[in-house]
Amino acid sequence: MQDRRGVDGQSDDELSWQRLANCLGVDPDLFFPERGASTREAKEVCKGCVVRNECLDYALANGEKFGIWGGMSERERRRVRRARAGGQRDGAASA
Repeated sequence: MQDRRGVDGQSDDELSWQRLANCLGVDPDLFFPERGASTREAKEVCKGCVVRNECLDYALANGEKFGIWGGMSERERRRVRRARAGGQRDGAASA
């Protein structure tokens, strides 16, 4: 089987989770609100999504700076990145 890579370097198999996402077919503008606008509607779409974790992992791994990914805003994702980075430093220090 030929490994086809997309623009972001992800193969079709690595992005197959996107086909199961609740947001499939929803207006993308909902997930990229203007600064200061509510993110509530976008987060509601994400709430029961079966691939929410995959979406969040994708955003974290690819440094997505804008929009709602995995039910989190950029500010929320920034906190997750810091927490994970802190955990890695703590783990390395204790090794």
